[in-house]
Amino acid sequence: MATQITAADFQSKVLDESVPVLVDFFATWCGPCKMMAPILDEASKELGDKARIYKVDVDREMELAQRFNIMSVPTFYVFKNGQPVNTFMGAVPKQVIIDALS
Repeated sequence: MATQITAADFQSKVLDESVPVLVDFFATWCGPCKMMAPILDEASKELGDKARIYKVDVDREMELAQRFNIMSVPTFYVFKNGQPVNTFMGAVPKQVIIDALS
């Protein structure tokens, strides 16, 4: 299941993580974000311990949204070894998420 994190968690949960991490920058009012929630949960279950998926609420974590230049939601960032290596926006199929984290 995709867990929601805050700026306080970001360093330990994302940047210091040894496995690939997908961060879903979302908003509670966003229709496509709501559509992606079950897809992210399915991808998280399939990937197990091979990757992590976290959610960041852009309305509550404005500093993180600004830091990563989030202009629309959902926006997904993939991190490997603490570095952003891929980004994509909008509703995407589960396979896109799995491929990005593999």
